Amino acid sequence: MGVANPVRAWRGYSKPQRSELYLRWSLYLMALAPLPIGLLINTSDPDYRTHPAARVALVVGFAQTLVTLRAYRTSLDHYLKRPTDHLRWLALNGGIAVAGCWAVLLLGPRVGAASDAESVVFTLPLATTILFSAFGPASVGLPPRRAALAGAAGLLAVLPAMLLTGATPGTCLGLVTGTALVMLFLGSSCRSFAWLQSVVWELDAAREAQARLAVAEERLRFSRDLHDVMGRNLTTIALKSELAVQLARRGRPEAADQMAEVQQIAQESQREVRDVVRGYRTADLHAEAIGARAVLRSADVACEIDLGGDADRLPAPVQSVLGWVIREATTNVLRHSEAGRCAIRLRQEDGRAVLELENDGVPAVPLPSQGGGTGLRGLRERLAAHDGELTLPQAAPGSFRLLASVPL
Repeated sequence: MGVANPVRAWRGYSKPQRSELYLRWSLYLMALAPLPIGLLINTSDPDYRTHPAARVALVVGFAQTLVTLRAYRTSLDHYLKRPTDHLRWLALNGGIAVAGCWAVLLLGPRVGAASDAESVVFTLPLATTILFSAFGPASVGLPPRRAALAGAAGLLAVLPAMLLTGATPGTCLGLVTGTALVMLFLGSSCRSFAWLQSVVWELDAAREAQARLAVAEERLRFSRDLHDVMGRNLTTIALKSELAVQLARRGRPEAADQMAEVQQIAQESQREVRDVVRGYRTADLHAEAIGARAVLRSADVACEIDLGGDADRLPAPVQSVLGWVIREATTNVLRHSEAGRCAIRLRQEDGRAVLELENDGVPAVPLPSQGGGTGLRGLRERLAAHDGELTLPQAAPGSFRLLASVPL
């Protein structure tokens, strides 16, 4: 169960969540840079292994790694516009980095007192590694200009400690220059990772907004049609009713004629409203298939539709109910999956019209629709009115199948 649960959780993540998990751990791995050098110092020459700098290097490496991990986490959350206290962790991370560099350099061997190789191979590279490792979170949590200033300040703060080791100014300048180049590369990479994740979330939000706008546009269309149909008629009814009231108060016989016209207009309005609702509620099979292809392709879902050659010969009620199945199934594909492919096929077998829809990109967790969703329940009711049925047969992992059959 300990292994199955993480795998199940991973399959249940959406694509933006998966990409964030991958990019976040890519950043976390960059925080482990000081550990290998710290461990290398403690497994080097026995004489040097007992030096105080070796133990300090190991402690600084572990402490720097832990704080850098937290700084990466809070900085990425800040970049993604989530509430966080990243500045406090960035300041702590930078302070530990500079203090750790000074401790390692001051306690380490001196050029002349020990071999130059020990100082150059271990102590100075460890200090520079700690610096550029701490610079990674700053490149994510701070604007580029401020991050560059923070990195330059860190290099200048450690430069005197490098000179105190007895290394030549040329050696120190070379290490500072190399560290600055590594900082530039590392900062650009970390910033790119954060930018890429923000783009993924923005695209996901745009997709949801597109779906909401489509629904709002359809509601506006229906309200516009209803207003156009009913606006004039209701105004006429109101005016004629007022006229009839005035005529009735005066005892004029024309009041009955006006009310008869009101009745006629009301009956016409009732018929027109039914026509509007019928046009809104009736689904044409070919129109729904074309609309499904357009909507799915706009969401980057490859759509394959095969209605066969006898679709036009199907009875009108059968075409209408199957059009509703296509409409609702397309909505489910967009709302409940991360599909990249969708196939819609219509065939006739055993005196029944069978519509099959299959798509991929289904999470491993159970679908809400399989638990009795409103959309599928409504389709079952529509199909039942025509002696049809809706089934959800077993599909391949990560896929979803829907079969709707109606007797001809």
